[in-house]
Amino acid sequence: MRTTWTDRPDYWKQRRVVVTGGAGFLGSFVVARLRTRGAEVFVPRKQDYDLVQLDAVRAVLAEAQPACVIHLAARVGGIGANREHPAGFFYDNLMMGAQLLHEAWRQGVEKFVAIGTVCAYPKHTPVPFREDDLWNGYPEETNAPYGLAKKMLLVQAQAYRQEYGYNGIFLLPVNLYGPGDNFDPASSHVIPALIRKCLEARERGEGEIVVWGDGSPTREFLYVDDAAEGIVLASERYGGPEPVNLGSAFEISIRDLVDTIARLTGFEGRIVWDTSKPNGQPRRKLDVSRAEAAFGFRSSTTFEDGLRRTIEWYRQQQPALAAR
Repeated sequence: MRTTWTDRPDYWKQRRVVVTGGAGFLGSFVVARLRTRGAEVFVPRKQDYDLVQLDAVRAVLAEAQPACVIHLAARVGGIGANREHPAGFFYDNLMMGAQLLHEAWRQGVEKFVAIGTVCAYPKHTPVPFREDDLWNGYPEETNAPYGLAKKMLLVQAQAYRQEYGYNGIFLLPVNLYGPGDNFDPASSHVIPALIRKCLEARERGEGEIVVWGDGSPTREFLYVDDAAEGIVLASERYGGPEPVNLGSAFEISIRDLVDTIARLTGFEGRIVWDTSKPNGQPRRKLDVSRAEAAFGFRSSTTFEDGLRRTIEWYRQQQPALAAR
């Protein structure tokens, strides 16, 4: 059933918003969209506010006096980073979220927008992933500590709504990609890692690249600027207790993804599959019908267009990134 809403062009005008992680990949796009709509945005920088620490959380809210908090800050990484630092990923994400939501409620912030992760879904969720399946099993083991720490924000938001009537919402974006992504090979996700591998192999004249797993898993990817629009729309229009997926409704196998990136980057060498490395979750594809019904969000960027923009951005930034 479609939820009705009324567009208010001046909704964000001079509305004060804290965007944690606002200087990061997704956050920079969210901040840009909010400011275009007239919001007054406060972005706490990590060097000034360590949001794992309660005093820093309290200081941010006291200084900004926001009407809304959009919590994007997270400790994130690919499969390798999650396997090496499960305790750190769990603790940092849990403490940031729990303390920030609690203090937002305590200090009278009108709305809290919690950003979860597709990693919170059970490993063998029926495809497409529906929000109602979120608790029907344990997440994929390599990123379960991160996924469960983020999922606690849903539990907390629903508990605070039940006991205090607090307006906290929980969004579940699928894997993101786009300009400004993390291209560090030690911690990057699959798309930036593959773009970098293909471009560097081509420049060096290398005849092959090595990719983790066997290429059989499937993934859904959402262009970062589309994700930002979805978050802003939900922040404005959605006020329900149920979690909401944000995705593109486009599923692709890792094998086809590698072939596509190789073609778009001009790499013509051999793809070597390292099957001693983990595949991760077998399939990921979201049911995105709730987002469209609840607040009118649909992604608008085709996958190849998004990849071309991402590759072009990385090519332009490559000299500076390499020097860094």
